[in-house]
Amino acid sequence: MASTTLSAAKNRESLHEIEGLWRSAFRRLRKNKLALVSMWYLGFLILAAAFGPLLIPYSYSQQDYDLVTQGPSWSHPMGTDQLGRDILARLVFGARVSLTVGIVVQLVIIVIGVPLGAMAGYFGRAWDMVIMRVVDVLYAMPNLLFVVVIMTFLRGQLALGSDQDGWLAAVARLDTRTGGLIGVYIGLGLIGWLTVARIVRAGAMSLKEREFVEAARSAGAQDSRILMRHVLPNTLAPVVVASTLGIPGAILYEAGISFLGLGVIPPMPSWGLMIAEAIPNMRTHQFMLVFPAVTLSLTVLAFNFLGDGLRDAVDPWMKRG
Repeated sequence: MASTTLSAAKNRESLHEIEGLWRSAFRRLRKNKLALVSMWYLGFLILAAAFGPLLIPYSYSQQDYDLVTQGPSWSHPMGTDQLGRDILARLVFGARVSLTVGIVVQLVIIVIGVPLGAMAGYFGRAWDMVIMRVVDVLYAMPNLLFVVVIMTFLRGQLALGSDQDGWLAAVARLDTRTGGLIGVYIGLGLIGWLTVARIVRAGAMSLKEREFVEAARSAGAQDSRILMRHVLPNTLAPVVVASTLGIPGAILYEAGISFLGLGVIPPMPSWGLMIAEAIPNMRTHQFMLVFPAVTLSLTVLAFNFLGDGLRDAVDPWMKRG
């Protein structure tokens, strides 16, 4: 009996040793209570953003001047704003805007940062010098100021392009239809790829000297194949963690530039725009400020807790945890 138990324990240990990275990471992630609660909250928020506008009987732009700045009630659970618009409807649609901005901006960052970081780390020399000097220059600039300058320039160019023909006019029309989100994607994406590029560069520099890469190179594999099949897949874990932690940053930046009037174009709702509109009524109608501010804070905290949980889960030093 003792030998059977010992053998079973050894088998379980062997299975644990060959357990895949993502499966073992998910197993450890489930033990993190804050990360699990954050996942449930974000799942609920995504469902609300996707289906909430279909269930709420009011549009985010529908106005009722007889119910201006009305407090929470049965007909309007979160009250109405200074134009008689339902705050709950605008909050739910604003969740769709904020989540879309966070996810799309991270996709733009990955598309730019991963290839540039991989080329800088794997090929080195001139590639590394040029790409990293660009990263250093952009890092030296204040992020918010850089985003404001980019957004101002983009708004001016898109406004000029709307009266012309060609690809700029098409982008301007798409930006108008999305309430200014195209400019937000471009502006935030241009300053967000720096961290991902550095992470991928460091991973590529470490991996290109490993035995399996040397074996592939000895077998005659081209650099492009080695980069795509052996180097990039082994840098995905830190990129996923960085992207998860980058989503709340993008949401906050979008809220900040919308607060300054450079983000979404009214009447498209955004949590930052809702907070800006609530400032003049902050003393008399606090509910206009509380609901978007609390929702923004909880969403940012949830993404941060989930990102911390993912970072701990994919940490190889915690593999036996």
